[in-house]
Amino acid sequence: MTTAALGLGTYRLKPAALVDAAARAAADPATAWIDTAPNYLGGRAQELLASFLVRHPVPTSTKVGFLTDQAAKEAVFDGAITGLEAARRHCLSAPYVHWQCARNRTELGRDHLDLVFAHNPERAAGDPYEALHDAFIALEAEAAAGTLSAYGVATWEGFETGALSVPALHELAASAAGSEQHHLKAIQLPVSLVTATAFTQALDGGGPIAQASELGWQVFASAPLFGGELPLLATRELIELLHPELNTAQACLLATASCPGVTRTLLSTTCPAHWAEAREALRFPALPVPTLRKVLDVLAAA
Repeated sequence: MTTAALGLGTYRLKPAALVDAAARAAADPATAWIDTAPNYLGGRAQELLASFLVRHPVPTSTKVGFLTDQAAKEAVFDGAITGLEAARRHCLSAPYVHWQCARNRTELGRDHLDLVFAHNPERAAGDPYEALHDAFIALEAEAAAGTLSAYGVATWEGFETGALSVPALHELAASAAGSEQHHLKAIQLPVSLVTATAFTQALDGGGPIAQASELGWQVFASAPLFGGELPLLATRELIELLHPELNTAQACLLATASCPGVTRTLLSTTCPAHWAEAREALRFPALPVPTLRKVLDVLAAA
């Protein structure tokens, strides 16, 4: 069993340090990845990344779903969304998805998108599957047109609450594509020693991570340090159990990267030392499942 690759998450980054963080993420071409969204950093993340990505074609995932105030105004003006959809600041309609994909390409300075996530579909008005069906039809059309390679679903609590399931998403994508050969190839969800439901299920060969892995999808683990809070919660005894050679943050990252089925761990940091420590930690072999299960049992009992 191998550890998941490291990727840069851009949600919490400081705008002035974004390009330097992207350069560090690109330093290892074999594993480099950047995850962003049109609403990150107040809507500035993609444009700030564009100049770097033009020079360094790092694989990048972006999203459709949330709109900033400015994007909502422009989408209404262009006829891509209604005033009501603009007021919600979240939309997954087919016209909007096409509009946002085009905008993402422009902002990132690319003619082609590597991976586009439907962002937090549990926030959609009404049934999230109905919203995703429209989005998947649009994303399949984008793939057919050659403007994106694959799409996925990024959620914070959709799998946790049961609002979403991997088998249902697979079926929905097949319906949108008209065959089993669809372009839904990834999910993104929080995986950490704190947000541990999917983690625990994966150790037993079940839940969304295992189901996605069985389908050959990528699994992106977001918030592996629980927004930076996890190193403050973990005891030294717990870290000794995980890996005595690592510091607290490194051990927690390695735990997430060792979860069976997780293919990429997204870390949001602009600190060179923290990025270097993360890269060092993920060079260690994956932690054994019995060790991970014991740690999660200890935390669950706390």
